[in-house]
Amino acid sequence: MTDEKTIGLKIKAWRSKRDMTQDVLAKKANIPYPTLAKIESGAVQNPSIETVVKIAAGLGVTLDELIK
Repeated sequence: MTDEKTIGLKIKAWRSKRDMTQDVLAKKANIPYPTLAKIESGAVQNPSIETVVKIAAGLGVTLDELIK
């Protein structure tokens, strides 16, 4: 990724914009809370596309918006 912002930071930024907790987003995205926490913290740097799609849907944004 050429962008300095990791996918985790982007997710966190969108989540903050939406005023959501990690718990709320994990439920909306239908993914385990620890998975989301690990992605946001950078412990998981390359989450599966399936997971990222679910997170984008949970945030109400397109995959494009989330990853750009």
